Amino acid sequence: MSTIDTRSSFFPRGGNIQTESTKQGSKVDSLKKNSAEKATEITIKTAQDAKVSIGDGIKDFSKIKRVANAAPEIDNTDKIARLKAQIQGGTYEVDYDALADKILSEEF
Repeated sequence: MSTIDTRSSFFPRGGNIQTESTKQGSKVDSLKKNSAEKATEITIKTAQDAKVSIGDGIKDFSKIKRVANAAPEIDNTDKIARLKAQIQGGTYEVDYDALADKILSEEF
């Protein structure tokens, strides 16, 4: 009869807990070894690299979104019901000139 060793590296949580905590402790200890000069150097470098700039397009989108959220909702249920009734009744007529103007205005 064979036994399965659940402490092998195959099982992610099967490792020796004391060994893992010792590894974590050594990571913490190595972080404490930074000198004051090194900490200052790290602070200066991160201050230079940690700048974020937000593009004008994103700022414009944010403004548009705020305005759109503040606008009152439009209820088109009556208009939709009227158009459905016209289409089903066969009385709906397309205004081809208005349709062409709309297509051209969006293209140019």
